Amino acid sequence: MDQSGALDSLLQEERVFRPLPQLVIEANVNPQELDAARKFAAMDPMGYWEEAADELDWFKKWDQVLDDSQSPFCKWFPGARCNIVYNALDRHIETANKNKLALIWEGEPGDTRKYTYFELYREVNRFANALRSLGIRKGDRVLLYMPQLPETMIAMLATAKIGAIHSVVFAGFSAKALRQRINDAQAKLLITTDGFYRNGRIIRLKDTADEALIGACADCVESMVVVRRCNLGVDMVDGRDFHYDDLVRQERNEAPTEVMDSGDPLFLLYTSGTTGKPKGIVHSHGGYMVGVHRTLTTVFDIKPTDIFWCAADPGWVTSHSSGVYGPLLAGTTSVMYEGHPNYPQADRLWSIVARYGVTIFYTAPTMIRMLMRFGTQYPKGHDLSSLRLLGTVGETISPEAWIWLYKNIGRSECPVLDTWWQTETGMFMLAPLPITLLKPGSVTKPLPGVEADVVDRNGDPVEPGKGGLLVLTRPWPAMMTGLWNDEEGYREYWEKIPGRYYAGDVARRDEDGYIWIQGRADDVINIAGHRIGPAELEAAFCVHRAVSEAAVIGVPDRIKGEAAKAFVVLHHGFEPDDDLIRDLKRTVRNELGPVAVIKSIAFCDKLPRTRSGKIMRRVLKAEELGLDLGDVTGLDDE
Repeated sequence: MDQSGALDSLLQEERVFRPLPQLVIEANVNPQELDAARKFAAMDPMGYWEEAADELDWFKKWDQVLDDSQSPFCKWFPGARCNIVYNALDRHIETANKNKLALIWEGEPGDTRKYTYFELYREVNRFANALRSLGIRKGDRVLLYMPQLPETMIAMLATAKIGAIHSVVFAGFSAKALRQRINDAQAKLLITTDGFYRNGRIIRLKDTADEALIGACADCVESMVVVRRCNLGVDMVDGRDFHYDDLVRQERNEAPTEVMDSGDPLFLLYTSGTTGKPKGIVHSHGGYMVGVHRTLTTVFDIKPTDIFWCAADPGWVTSHSSGVYGPLLAGTTSVMYEGHPNYPQADRLWSIVARYGVTIFYTAPTMIRMLMRFGTQYPKGHDLSSLRLLGTVGETISPEAWIWLYKNIGRSECPVLDTWWQTETGMFMLAPLPITLLKPGSVTKPLPGVEADVVDRNGDPVEPGKGGLLVLTRPWPAMMTGLWNDEEGYREYWEKIPGRYYAGDVARRDEDGYIWIQGRADDVINIAGHRIGPAELEAAFCVHRAVSEAAVIGVPDRIKGEAAKAFVVLHHGFEPDDDLIRDLKRTVRNELGPVAVIKSIAFCDKLPRTRSGKIMRRVLKAEELGLDLGDVTGLDDE
């Protein structure tokens, strides 16, 4: 075994896709400008990010761009005064964006609401005043237990506007998981809804919120605000519970925006570890808004006429950066959808794209794989010609899923921009642009101002084609500023490979400098001394026409030490049998070579996933070996 920690890289994807000439001509950043930006950022990183900061409005400029004297606790734009909501809303009211649509919302039953920037600004002001009337002040934590509703966006913005700290909790989490986050954040206010629509059903959310507040541990919550979505009869505790519309009805349309230090916390977002309690990632106003604004507008080539749809749930960082703050900072129009992608049938997403003329569609590979199972009949039934760019996020996308999305949704015209970033990074880190030569399955290269490497466990770079550990070698503006009440936990990110940010992913860099994510480091399979990332094995399974998706784990083997076991979900119309098993094993061997030995294959209807779409391989492994499942609060049981 290679003790350095390098990994065997088996997958060799050779297909290459060049951008259409018209895309390159119309791009906000052309190839020469991108090269110049990379060189500028490499030579003068502080100058590059200062230039990005100058694109936004500040109440007071910074004393310096970066103070890293107490690294890894870095301070971006220290001395500056700002508020992200001023840049996301207030400043647009003085421009032509005032009467531009900011949000198009569609509920699962088909109801719709639309808000211009001016209308959204006034709604946020009214709720900001309501929050102040409830006693919420700068630095207080406000927890949102909310689905995809306009009020979710409004509440996030209103909380930030008054200088409080929001923490959005996914509406599918249990009362126990909600209580755990309330207690850790010591939330003063809980915002929820009576219920919401999901896959043709009404999910009662207020009842779960009430359950979470039972017990001495949750007595930090002084008030609960309840949005009327389904007009359900819910219990309201007198003096504690207030209906949203009753609160805002009496409030004024104008509200002062709190002046914040650049490093003041903006939000907490809890992310589950492999074991133990969730980690509260902290992001701050100044650096976060600079990093998100620069990378979102660069990667997605934002134009005044765009309709941008990030299909992520508000409980995840993708929605924070690409569904709420990023699009509003860019002055673009966003789409939000409440319900299930397959309700009432598997064309709901494509129907929304067609009806609203969506130009940029950003989703997770798990969503694509799910829709692939239904074939091409549904996308063919809708006019998707408005689409200009496609994007994926959250996990590795297999080359086959990439090709399906490119051909069937993008009409072989829209680039598929696979982005790598994390809750901790806040902004896009590795991603192509519309002008980039694309290789299906690769996140291409670090963006200007971002420095990444693939190293062994000693921190030494590995040679091209060899797998290693993905690290970030320089601070970036939207980086988390800490873990809530856990200084040592934050330090661990920087101590596993000293002086580098340890991303926890295994990756390889090819001969062109393109980076390929192979999976999580703790998922690596060791077969006879060959350390292999499961993502490559899973991608090889997905080459077979019968396979919708696959998950691969390592299981004990007397001879090889560890062997690979696959869990496979088949497309509709295929049934498992011995011939199919032999054919699948043959396909994987043909794709990856003799090292890729599959010991056994199990067929299932779905794979265990987090609510953000990542395969929970450790759950499969624990079930297989009869071990404790650990923290499963993030498990999607739908």
